[in-house]
Amino acid sequence: MADQHDDHGELSPDAQRTLRCVVRHMIPASSVYGVPGADDPVIFADILRSIDRDRAALQEALRIVDAIAGGPLADLPEEMQASRLLEFRAARPELAGVVESAAACCYYRDDRVMASIGMPARPPFPIGYEVTPGDWSLLDPVRARGRIYRDADLTEESS
Repeated sequence: MADQHDDHGELSPDAQRTLRCVVRHMIPASSVYGVPGADDPVIFADILRSIDRDRAALQEALRIVDAIAGGPLADLPEEMQASRLLEFRAARPELAGVVESAAACCYYRDDRVMASIGMPARPPFPIGYEVTPGDWSLLDPVRARGRIYRDADLTEESS
């Protein structure tokens, strides 16, 4: 059987199907909050466009997920999918983190999601966001501790 996960270039249709299933479990749609899941066509297309830097790790993650599932994850019943994804996360947390990061970044770029959490659907720059002033006195113990580093000697060349 041919490998369904291409190591170079785009994700194969089977890999995309597995990824869509994984991100649907990570961030499901909510009718209560009126937000789409990470498998929404617009959000999922953004995920596929945004994975260049992490493509190799993501492809490895999808291969492992399908191996744990004993075949395509999307072919399993819903509860078995969730169980296999928990196994994957426990076995390979660093790869699970790659998938989580890709899904979350694209999810929170979606205007519908931003509006649902009360954020303006716009980039933070150049207008910025108002940050509630904090209690700067919380830094007093750090200031009182003094320096815990030494200045680099810039006159000597390092070997």
